[in-house]
Amino acid sequence: MKTYHFLIKGRVQGVGYRITTQLNAERIGINGIVKNLPNGDVEVFAQGEENIIQNFKKYLKIGSIMSKVQSIEESVLDREEFEGFVTKY
Repeated sequence: MKTYHFLIKGRVQGVGYRITTQLNAERIGINGIVKNLPNGDVEVFAQGEENIIQNFKKYLKIGSIMSKVQSIEESVLDREEFEGFVTKY
């Protein structure tokens, strides 16, 4: 299974972005992790069926009610499988 790596840039820390991402991922069946990076970006690793990943990317762009996503960088990795979706601190 492919692992998608996303770097989300903008106002995405301290605005509920990670919990919103986790709730959306769990709701649509995505496995992976979301975490803040020291530079102010948010990093997401996501695994799921291609059509579900495409839907998930829409949620990443929307973010939380207080976030403002400026850009999303995407890459595909070969990586071990995740179980569930978690927020890393």
